[in-house]
Amino acid sequence: MRNNRLLGWLTLGMFIIALWMAFFVAPRAQTQSGGDVQRIFYFHVPSAWIGFGAWIVTAVYGFRYLRTRNMYYDRVAHASAEIGVMFILLVLLSGMLWARPVWNAWWTWQPKETISALQFLGYAAYLMLRSGVEDPQKRARFASVYGIVSVLMVPLNFMVSRVLQSLHPAVFGPSINAAESGGFGIAPSMMIVILFCLVTFTLLYIYLMRQRIALQERNDKLEERRAMLMTA
Repeated sequence: MRNNRLLGWLTLGMFIIALWMAFFVAPRAQTQSGGDVQRIFYFHVPSAWIGFGAWIVTAVYGFRYLRTRNMYYDRVAHASAEIGVMFILLVLLSGMLWARPVWNAWWTWQPKETISALQFLGYAAYLMLRSGVEDPQKRARFASVYGIVSVLMVPLNFMVSRVLQSLHPAVFGPSINAAESGGFGIAPSMMIVILFCLVTFTLLYIYLMRQRIALQERNDKLEERRAMLMTA
C-alpha cells in the first residue's frame, strides 16, 4: 500500500506538470484552425494510448486465464477493461471538443471516430457480459474469449487513419491524409510534451490498476466468506 501511495503522489505531481507543459510550454498550433483548442491533443492522444493499451492487457490476461484458470488473471483483465472504458470515453469527449472549432461539427462519422465509438461499445458490452453471468468461472471464461476476439479493434483503430481518406490526422508516422489535415504531425517542439503526457497517463493507468485489483481481491474474499457462512 505504501508503494502505491507513493506512486499516486508521483502521478499527481507529473499530472500537474503535464498540465503546465500543455498550456504554457507547448507551442500554439499554426496549421489548424481553433488555435489553443489544439492543446486538447496532449490529453486526447494519451487517453487513446491507455484506451488501446488497456484492451490489449484485457486480452493478454484473458488468454492467461484460459490457460491457467487462475482467477487473478481474470481480475487483472476485468480491472483493465473498467479503466479502459473510462479512457476511451475521454477520447470521444475530447475529440468532440477538438473537432467542433476545427471541422465545425461535434461529430463527422469519420472512420476513426466510428471505430472509437465501436470500441467504447465493445468495452461496455464486455462489462455487461460480466454482470450478466453469476458463476465466477463461467463469467471469467466468457469474458476472456470476448476480450481476445474484440482486441482486433485496436490495430484496426490505429491503422484506419493511415490507410483510408479521413479528416482525422495520423499523429505518429506517415499517412495518406497528411495534406488534408494540413500536414499535422509531431513537431520537435511538441515531442517532449506529448511524451511526458504519455508517461504520465501510463503511470495513472498503473496506479488505477493496482487500486482496482486490490479492491477486487478484497471483494472476492468477502464473497468467499459469505458463501462459507451460508453453507455452514
